[in-house]
Amino acid sequence: MAITTTMDTEQVAGAYDRWAPVYDLVFGPVFRQGRRAAVTAAEAVGGRILEVGVGTGLSLAGYGKGTRVFGIDISEPMLQKARGRVRRQNMTHVEALQVMDAENLTLSDGSFDVVVAQYVVTAIPNPEKAMDEFARVVRPGGEIILTTRIGAETGLRGTLEKWLMPLTTRLGFRTEFPWSRYEHWAEQSQSIRLLERRALRPFGHFWLLRYVRLNDIGPDRP
Repeated sequence: MAITTTMDTEQVAGAYDRWAPVYDLVFGPVFRQGRRAAVTAAEAVGGRILEVGVGTGLSLAGYGKGTRVFGIDISEPMLQKARGRVRRQNMTHVEALQVMDAENLTLSDGSFDVVVAQYVVTAIPNPEKAMDEFARVVRPGGEIILTTRIGAETGLRGTLEKWLMPLTTRLGFRTEFPWSRYEHWAEQSQSIRLLERRALRPFGHFWLLRYVRLNDIGPDRP
């Protein structure tokens, strides 16, 4: 099969189906700092939380009992592991875990106080479409919290990211993803404002982004 730098939903689902048995071992330690940062930011808002790309449920235990967490993922094998974790740890704050495509959320407008997407945006075939969905389902005044890769664009790291793209897209994620894509999305949406952009330790390859859904939509928004 030819290697390309494009992605589709079936390809991504298949990649994470294959990752499911070893995901916690491979990615658990690497993304621990980002998971903690995202959960802490979501807890500061509280209420009903949508976690997109919940995977094996590594972050679910971090949410407080006063929240309600609805988790979705494109991979059923990943969710099977998450459901087992919820049962074993008696996580009563987890409302549901469902297979769902981030680009086409079957959820009501404004039905969540927070949308959390951890290391997910660069694994979605059409990221801007998914982020539009995040903005749709979060209530006005609510937050979208992302932990995500931001590409280097220039220098040795930028060259390596471009070179690795044919391989990483087969594995289910992108290495090349510039900040300009996030900026353009927020500008085009007209209902989103960036609250925070913070590099995550240890290497700063990943970032915490916090956006607020504005109450007023249009050119006179704050």
